[in-house]
Amino acid sequence: MAKQMDYKEADDKKLVKASQRGVMEAFEELVFRHRDKIYARAFSMMRNEEEANDLSQEAWIKAWQRLKQFQGDSSFATWMTRIVINLCLDQIRRHKRHRAESIEKLDEELGGVERQMPVISVNPTAGLELGELRKRIDKAMTQLSDAHRTVLILHEFEELEYKQIAKVMGCSIGTVMSRLFYARRRLASLLAALKKENEK
Repeated sequence: MAKQMDYKEADDKKLVKASQRGVMEAFEELVFRHRDKIYARAFSMMRNEEEANDLSQEAWIKAWQRLKQFQGDSSFATWMTRIVINLCLDQIRRHKRHRAESIEKLDEELGGVERQMPVISVNPTAGLELGELRKRIDKAMTQLSDAHRTVLILHEFEELEYKQIAKVMGCSIGTVMSRLFYARRRLASLLAALKKENEK
């Protein structure tokens, strides 16, 4: 009789192979290992606990359904992150249609002013504890528009190239570059403003 696999000790690759054969316990172990990261990524994009919860659940369902397609070219965590990011982008697009909000118009109205601003050379995060820094970045991120927050997450955290971001977001590379430029400036000025607020 084949020896029972110890799922807790197995690496992700073995768990994926077992899951592809339909072993639910192996998939449950993958969910247990990565669910916090997947939820955190959904929350960083949606800024809403309920939506982040729903979308991360949906991502796991999709992953189980598409597991046979996973070739192992990237890590399982990266593959999962891509699934949840795409679901979040779809949801953001739906919101945008409902709100009929033009991100490009926002870019024109605010982007022009931002581009004339001098680059902030003061390090707005100097001397901060890591936890405090995370809190401030998190607070500043909530004040970015969906498009600017998404492009920042894809480039800075997921380390996607402009070409990949353009494909994922359905826009031109030029738009990605201008959104990233704006988002970085905006984030720097928000962090500087938060620092000043705390010094009062």
